[in-house]
Amino acid sequence: MTENKLIIGTAPDSWGVWFAQDPRQTPWQRFLDEAAEAGYRWIELGPYGYLPSDPVRLADELGQRGLQVSAGTVFTAFHRGADQWEEAWEPARRVAELTAAMGGQHMVVIPAMWRDDVTGEAIESSDLTPEQLQDLFLGHNRLGKVLAEDYGLQQQFHPHADSHVCAQPDIERFLQETDPALVSLCLDTGHAQYGDADSVELMTTYPERIGYLHLKQVDPQVLDTVRRENLTWAAANRAGVMSEPPGGLPDLSLIIAAAEELNRPLFGIVEQDMYPVANLDVPLPIARRTRNYLLSCGSRTRVS
Repeated sequence: MTENKLIIGTAPDSWGVWFAQDPRQTPWQRFLDEAAEAGYRWIELGPYGYLPSDPVRLADELGQRGLQVSAGTVFTAFHRGADQWEEAWEPARRVAELTAAMGGQHMVVIPAMWRDDVTGEAIESSDLTPEQLQDLFLGHNRLGKVLAEDYGLQQQFHPHADSHVCAQPDIERFLQETDPALVSLCLDTGHAQYGDADSVELMTTYPERIGYLHLKQVDPQVLDTVRRENLTWAAANRAGVMSEPPGGLPDLSLIIAAAEELNRPLFGIVEQDMYPVANLDVPLPIARRTRNYLLSCGSRTRVS
């Protein structure tokens, strides 16, 4: 990525994949085949163990389909205290090694949710103490340093629904309290909208902190129900809160315009949460239509 352009890619999430193993998910071979068939050239690894974790085999599978890896993904819970480093590092190390071996340059890091992502059960308070906030900030600074020094990866912090960093004030405080050299923002436009955050405002206010994009939209009518009834992320997802572009919010043409104004290379990865997929024939047509729509939005938006 040397030109000033937005590179559109996709992720297993857009095929209904949340877990390494789940019989309701699209088989990994089908995901790779259909991502390439839809016209994408860049993908994320998804949950570790979904795609082959042997780098030689994975490189061969990707090469057969003309695919490349933009990033890996890991979950962390640094707000739970200093001992969380050991808990987080082993899975992070595995993902970092595989991502780097595939030529990826980014690690998307998602904070733990305070409600279970499947059952919706509250597993801790939705609010953090000042001490927990400091643990959160310090943990991500430490992780970013190790990822950069040992693996050449840039940490891309991903605010997420039902986590402690989703609303705009939470995102802004996180950016203000973490080291810009060690932590960039994976701005997920759907989760930002879910938390009533303004993606374009974040991009224009903190342009130097925007390191990566997840491009998705929410259905405003479903989101109204989510807010009115205080639905969990699990219930919201089952209700179809994430919708196919361009029918939802935010306006992705404005996001792409703001991304191109940054005037530097940037990944925009399509992520339409749709776990579980009842019909495995559903994701491919959506993926193709979404790619074509996004490519129509910008003058410097490409797939490779």
